[in-house]
Amino acid sequence: IFLIAEPIILAFGLLLAVVRSTRSPVLFPARAAAVVYVDIFRGAPALLVILTLGFGMPALRIEGLPTSAIFWGTLAIILSSSAYQAETFRAGIESVHASQRAAARSLGLSNTQAMRYVVLPQGIRRVIPPTLSGFVGLQKETALVSVIGPLEATRQAQIYAGMTFNFTSYVVAGVLFIAITIPLARLTDYLLQRTAQRREIGGAV
Repeated sequence: IFLIAEPIILAFGLLLAVVRSTRSPVLFPARAAAVVYVDIFRGAPALLVILTLGFGMPALRIEGLPTSAIFWGTLAIILSSSAYQAETFRAGIESVHASQRAAARSLGLSNTQAMRYVVLPQGIRRVIPPTLSGFVGLQKETALVSVIGPLEATRQAQIYAGMTFNFTSYVVAGVLFIAITIPLARLTDYLLQRTAQRREIGGAV
């Protein structure tokens, strides 16, 4: 679920951030829709979204509509996490000084080209550490999907403990999550330290 959801979250979150950052009056409806989307899915608990889609959509019994709990659980995580990722990307985009965009326009680039070649590369680079922190949170959030049926690590541990009254299965499941999150956490720390060093060098220059 994590490996499928994360690339989609990054792509969709970036699209939402770009739409929200645009200043074109023509795109006002899309910008308003992006704002509503982010507000709704940032406000709604991820568990509630998972339960609503995981149980509610199959209950509609619409022909051709997927009934897989994994499908709806993954979609719920994508919808919920994309809203947070969009705000992370938007913070990076907004952190790029307006003079950068103005300089690009003075060189003959269109607004779209300025965003693509000047603003986005700088903005995305600045939010890599918090994005990786989001990876850690998302990897743990996948455990919530177990509430609608899929037998992931947490649910398997619960079943084993219920059958054998041996609760060390929870420890094993915890170790599996930690084994993934710790390397991501250390990578985040490294990138944060590297970014701080670059800023210090730039300030000294």
